[in-house]
Amino acid sequence: MSGLLSKDRIIAPADYNRWRVPVASVAIHLCIGSVYAWSIYNPPLTKLFGVVTSAGDDWSLSEVVWVFSVAIVFLGLAAAFAGKWLENVGPRKVGVVAACCWGGGYIVGGFGIVTHQLWLLYLGYGVIGGCGLGLGYVSPVSTLIRWFPDRRGMAAGMAIMGFGGGAMIGTPMKEFFIRLFYRAPDFLGAIAEVDLVTQAGRRFAEVGGVLQEVVVVGAAEVRDMTLPGPEGVYVVNSGASGVAETFFVIGLIYLVVMLIASFSYRLPAPDWSPAGWKEPAEGERKALISGNHVDIDQALKTPQFYQLWIVLCLNVTAGIGVLGVARTMMTDIFGTTLPDIVDTAFAATYVVMMSAFNMVGRFIWASASDYIGRRNTYWIFFLLGIVLYLSVPFSAQQVSVNPSVVWLVYFYAATMIIFTMYGGGFATIPAYLADIFGTRYVGGIHGRLLTAWSTAGVLGPLAITSLRQNSVNNAIDNLMTTIDPATFLAQFGAPVDQLEVLVAQNSVTISRLMEIAPAGTTDPTSGLYNSTMVLMAALLGIALVSNALMKPVDARHHMKVEGTLIT
Repeated sequence: MSGLLSKDRIIAPADYNRWRVPVASVAIHLCIGSVYAWSIYNPPLTKLFGVVTSAGDDWSLSEVVWVFSVAIVFLGLAAAFAGKWLENVGPRKVGVVAACCWGGGYIVGGFGIVTHQLWLLYLGYGVIGGCGLGLGYVSPVSTLIRWFPDRRGMAAGMAIMGFGGGAMIGTPMKEFFIRLFYRAPDFLGAIAEVDLVTQAGRRFAEVGGVLQEVVVVGAAEVRDMTLPGPEGVYVVNSGASGVAETFFVIGLIYLVVMLIASFSYRLPAPDWSPAGWKEPAEGERKALISGNHVDIDQALKTPQFYQLWIVLCLNVTAGIGVLGVARTMMTDIFGTTLPDIVDTAFAATYVVMMSAFNMVGRFIWASASDYIGRRNTYWIFFLLGIVLYLSVPFSAQQVSVNPSVVWLVYFYAATMIIFTMYGGGFATIPAYLADIFGTRYVGGIHGRLLTAWSTAGVLGPLAITSLRQNSVNNAIDNLMTTIDPATFLAQFGAPVDQLEVLVAQNSVTISRLMEIAPAGTTDPTSGLYNSTMVLMAALLGIALVSNALMKPVDARHHMKVEGTLIT
C-alpha cells in the first residue's frame, strides 16, 4: 500500500494532458467544501429532542456553531503540518488520509448525535473531520501550480474552486437526507385544547396518565419546521430530526468519492514545462513577482508572511462567521418581515447560491489577479467589502420599517458579492505566496499560512454568536417593557420574575413574545446582526492597511547554493 501511495508512482508521462489534473482536485474540494453548508445542520441539531422546536435539553445555537469553528481550527493546524509533509510524500497519500479523516469524522459525529454527546460531535466532525479538511485542502494547490506555472492565479482558482462550491452540492443533499429520515413528534392538539403545566421553566402535559415534557409551536415556529405541521403542542423526544442518519450516509459518500479522486492525482516530471512557455527573465516580471525561492522555515522570518497572514485572517474572519449562520441569518432578518417569501426552502436556496457565488468568485478573482496583480485584487476586496458590510444593517433597518422585497433583493445581491470576494481571497492567496516566495515550497508555506484560517474560525463565529446573543437578550428585555405581566403569565404559565429561567429553557423567545406584544410593536429580530456587520467592516479596514504595505522579500531570505541564488 505504501508503494501504491508513494510520490514516485504518480509522476506523469511527458505527453500527459495537464487539464485532467483539476478534475481530481475539484472532486476532493467539493467534498470537503460542504463544511460551508454547516448552517443547514444548525436547526435540526438544536431540535434533537423537540424536533419541531427547541426543547429544554436541546443544544443551543452557540454550542453547535462552535463545532464548525473547531473544524476550521483543525483545518488550519492540519494544513500547517501537512504542507511540508505534502512536499515529501506527494498528494496521493495526503488525499487518502484526508478521505479517511473527513468521512470517518462524519461517522464519529453521527454517533455523538445519536447518544447526544456533544463532545463526540466535536471530536468527530470538529477534530478528526477538521484534520481531513486541512489535508484535503492543501493536497491539490501546489500540484496545480506546478502544472500551470504560466497561469498561477487560474491554477490556484481551479484548485480551490471546488471548496467554495461544496455547499452548492452539499446543501440539497443534506436537506434531502434530513427530510428523508425526519419523523414528526406526537401532536397533542392546539394549545387551547391541552392543559399545560410549567415547572422549572419547562412545559408539561398529561399523556396517558403521565406528565410528559412538551413544546409549544406558534406561527413563527411553524415556518421553521423541517416539514410543515400544525400549530400546537408536541411531545418531546417522540420524533426524529433526521440529522444523525444524515451524518452516517454523507460520511460514507464523501469517503468513497475522495478515495477515487486521490488515486487520480498525477505530478509533472521535475524538468517538465508547458509547451512553448519559459520562465520570464527578471526584467520581464510584474511588480511583486519574484524569480527566486524562499524556504518554508525562512519564510516565517519575513514580514511579508505575517502581512499576508493578517490579510487572510481578517478577510476570512469577516466572512466565515456569516457563512456559519447563513441560513439562520436569512430567516432572522427577513423571515418575520417577509414570511410569505423567506421560508425554510428559501433559506436553504440562499445557502446554495452562497456556495455558487463563493465557488465562481474563487475562479474569476484568482484568474483576474493574473492580469491586475494580487495586491490590486485585494485592494478591491477590502474597499468594496467595507461598503457592503456596512450596508447590511441599513437594509435590515429599512426592511423592519418598510417590509419591501426591494431590501431583500439588495441584501441578497450585497452578500453574494461578499461571498465572491471571500472565496476569491482564498483562491488568490496561493498565487500571492508564489509571487512573493517563489513556487518551490509554496505548498508548505501555504499550509503554514492557513493557521490564519484557524484563528479566523474562532474569531468569526465568536463575534457573530456573542454579538447576536447580546442583541437577543437586549431585544427580549426591551420587549418585556411593553408586555403586561398578566398576559405573560397567561401565555407562559409562569410570572415575569421567572423570565431568565424560561429563556434558558427555550420556553420564551422573541417570536413567542411578539405574539403577545402590543399591536404596532416592531419585531427586533431583523437587527440581530447589525453590530456584527460593523465589526467585520472594521476588520477589513485593518487588512487593507496590511496589504497596502506589501513589498518584495529581502534578498537575504532567498535560497542559495554556494553563494548562487536559486531561481
